[in-house]
Amino acid sequence: MTGRIKILKICIVLSMLIGTNTVNAQLFQDSATLSLIKEDIDCIYNRQFGSAQQIYLKIKKTFPEHPVLLLLKGMQTYWKNYPLLSTSSAHVSFEEDLHQCIRLSEKNKVPAYEAEYLLTNLCARGLLLEYYNDNNLTLDVIHLATSTYGNLRHSFDLAQSCTDLQYYTGVYNYYREAYPNAFPVYKPLVLLFPQGNVKSGLKELHNAAINGVVLRAESYYLLAWIYLSFENKYQQSIYYCKTLHKLYPDNVLYTALYIKNMLLLRQYDEAEKLIIASEKETENKYLQAQLFIFKGILQEKKYHENNQAQQYYHTGINKIAPFGMYGNECTAYGYFGLSRISSGKKELNDAKAFREKALKLAAFKKINFD
Repeated sequence: MTGRIKILKICIVLSMLIGTNTVNAQLFQDSATLSLIKEDIDCIYNRQFGSAQQIYLKIKKTFPEHPVLLLLKGMQTYWKNYPLLSTSSAHVSFEEDLHQCIRLSEKNKVPAYEAEYLLTNLCARGLLLEYYNDNNLTLDVIHLATSTYGNLRHSFDLAQSCTDLQYYTGVYNYYREAYPNAFPVYKPLVLLFPQGNVKSGLKELHNAAINGVVLRAESYYLLAWIYLSFENKYQQSIYYCKTLHKLYPDNVLYTALYIKNMLLLRQYDEAEKLIIASEKETENKYLQAQLFIFKGILQEKKYHENNQAQQYYHTGINKIAPFGMYGNECTAYGYFGLSRISSGKKELNDAKAFREKALKLAAFKKINFD
């Protein structure tokens, strides 16, 4: 995650799956279908795409014209191809499904269904914005974010209080205060928005993680990310990382985050076990590339084998390069490691060059494994 357009990222995170307990809903008042949607989302997050597709067909049988079907298709495409790159052929169907979802959601003229269709609209926009941002498609982000803001504000008028909704309020409360402190360049911009409250935001996110349903994974992940990246409280983050991995053991993003957290806590034995298990089980090249860098950290920090660590760092950096901005943070860890090793060898020019590369890529400079 980079800082260039992060003020827009706040809107992205806010709009993702803001809750389901809306009034007068068409689909979400059907408890059986709602259970299927929750089950489908869990399967998608855990990369159980065969099961997800079977559940999807059941939902489609009951609500064949509902735009939520296009949202679920987009989510499945996103996670099946994660990290989804703009160079991947899968991005075509992904974008088409979500744009069609937005169009269908906006065609709803029945006041009783307004909240439900607005929710589906925002979810589709949020996932598209996530994809555009992670692929550095700045113009697409600006265009879609501009048209999304009105929908986002309108959700305040329609959404009823519920546990999942506390994810939405929690994100705003926390990021409104914490983000400009971490990235001061945005302080003038956030003055345009009402004040938040960091403590309230964390409390709301925690409640959404523990008691929420649709937003459970998003809440756990965001709390883990916040405590790691913004708060640098690695011991508090580990609870959320561990829970995420337990819920979704096959999710490559959550696996990498858990390993990273353990390494930051110097829980080298536990991290190594998960690295070895992940090497055997994953075919995801993005996670495989990160595992090389994590093995480099292990060789450097646990075994003090700097030559082996160097090889792992270089291999990981090369393997993660095709993933563009998705790989920036992990690449930075590799360069930080190479800088430390070069410094130990009195190769000061190399040490300086590697560290400059690391600092350029890392959004959160304190996470460097020094």
